[in-house]
Amino acid sequence: MYIEAVPNRGSRPTILLREGWREGKKVRKRTLANLSDWDPPRVKALAAVLKGQSVVGDIENAFEIIRSRPHGHIAAVLGTLSRLKLDQLVGRSRCRERDLCVAMIAARLISPGSKLAITRGLSAETAESTLGELLGVEDADEDECYSAMDWLLDRQVSVENSLAKRHLSDGALVLYDVTSTYFEGRSCPLAKLGHSRDGKKDKLQIVIGLLTNGDGCPVAVEVFEGNTGDPKTLASQVRKLRQRFGLERVILVGDRGMITDARIREDLSEVEGLDWITALRAPAIAALVEGGSLQLSLFDERDLAEISDPSYPGERLVVCKNPLLAEQRGRKRCELLAATERQLEAVAKAVARAKRPLRGEAQIGLRVGKVMGRFKMGKHFNLTITDDRFRYERNEEAIAAETSLDGIYVVRTTAGAERLTPEEVVRSYKRLANVERAFRSLKTIELHIRPVHHHKAERVRAHVLLCMLSYYVEWHMRRALAPILFDDDDKSAGEALRSSVVAPAQRSASAKAKAATQRTSDDRPVHSFATLLRNLATIVKNRVRPRTDGATPFEIVTTPTPNQKHALDLLSVRLFPVKSG
Repeated sequence: MYIEAVPNRGSRPTILLREGWREGKKVRKRTLANLSDWDPPRVKALAAVLKGQSVVGDIENAFEIIRSRPHGHIAAVLGTLSRLKLDQLVGRSRCRERDLCVAMIAARLISPGSKLAITRGLSAETAESTLGELLGVEDADEDECYSAMDWLLDRQVSVENSLAKRHLSDGALVLYDVTSTYFEGRSCPLAKLGHSRDGKKDKLQIVIGLLTNGDGCPVAVEVFEGNTGDPKTLASQVRKLRQRFGLERVILVGDRGMITDARIREDLSEVEGLDWITALRAPAIAALVEGGSLQLSLFDERDLAEISDPSYPGERLVVCKNPLLAEQRGRKRCELLAATERQLEAVAKAVARAKRPLRGEAQIGLRVGKVMGRFKMGKHFNLTITDDRFRYERNEEAIAAETSLDGIYVVRTTAGAERLTPEEVVRSYKRLANVERAFRSLKTIELHIRPVHHHKAERVRAHVLLCMLSYYVEWHMRRALAPILFDDDDKSAGEALRSSVVAPAQRSASAKAKAATQRTSDDRPVHSFATLLRNLATIVKNRVRPRTDGATPFEIVTTPTPNQKHALDLLSVRLFPVKSG
């Protein structure tokens, strides 16, 4: 900052407090305050302070800070959102609804909360940051946010089509998976009792399907009723890829619970140009062994092989064996068997005790059923239940049969060898971890999509769409900030450390060093995404008032630390101006 005197013909010069910065080869400046009504000694004293010189007088009491609002994290998020032109995807021209949607997308990343909490954070009176001021929505109320959500939902198709045009190309790899989340209340038609992935069996659920590109960048999202099975969501995604996105050739990747034999017959087999990658379930793998198509001796010297089987015409089967996975499954099975036996022994003692013994085949069966339902080990035990007797023993033959297949999985695909090698098929299937990472961020770590309180189905869909767009911004921010995050910023080096595509993924040497030392290679502190945003929030916008009669308050922003400036440079954003275009 500096003080500049601007000559006025025939009158006193105008004294301005200004701030300058450089954009490439150009020097930009903006006026912070007009100091023309200050007396010359005070102006001279301020100029000396700005130059770092000592000043005679009580300069510390010359000003007072009347308002401070966190700004740095807002600059980072809005700057990234603007650089991605996401605001223009939401609405071509700026309007009240678009600004509110941008505010809700940013708020979901910065401080997830209800729409009421968001409006409190935007309000000039109760502002938590500069977000409301920068977007001009300081006076927004909750009803306006709901109206903006309705406005956004009407544009979902256009937004997703634009994202697909950016991130999907003909012949591209597309990842698809679903999750569920619990719902608060009972009045929404989408909320149904169904499979809870959050352990909330007593709550109504909604099902969320997410489409991403091969790197996990989100492209489209869809909300289904809570009792919808995973495979039932697949047909609409195929139509979306072919009809809306206009992709003539695509490889769709889904897990074994998604792309089932029924869905292959009914939804995929007749679609020209559509290939898919999925995996076989354990009974199907056992059938391959029994039929002789899968010889376990294949894995004596290698961990991956391609086979064929008459039951899967026109498909390629890539069989893999991961010794570490085999060890993990064997250990878990032993623990579950031991836990099941302890519970069954308690039932057996209840039946055999002299005082008030457990009697009745039905009652004993109920107790045993609870044990088996909890540990899912029923196939590994032989049970004998009568009205006054209960016996159990391990089914060693079944246990041995399952143990022989530990660590073995089979990836199936219709993609030809000219498009994908066996190794690429396995690598593509493993990319589903990118979608799981997106769900983890959406549901727990950063965005907190749950709990869902909206009563209208359209509002639930709009809420989920907002969360997906927030993750879209986060995904790009993480990639840019990877050098100073715990994220691996050299994945190709990590991939080179793997002995094969079947082996567990490896972190690069630089990522391991960051984790061990908590410092980057150039000696900067390493952050998680959340802690970095909190650190940037310490860059605040202060409203300062000189302690003189009639003085005009002015605003000044904290000078970023070198590490904060480095983070902003990685994002290619600056503190001013940060406004939606």
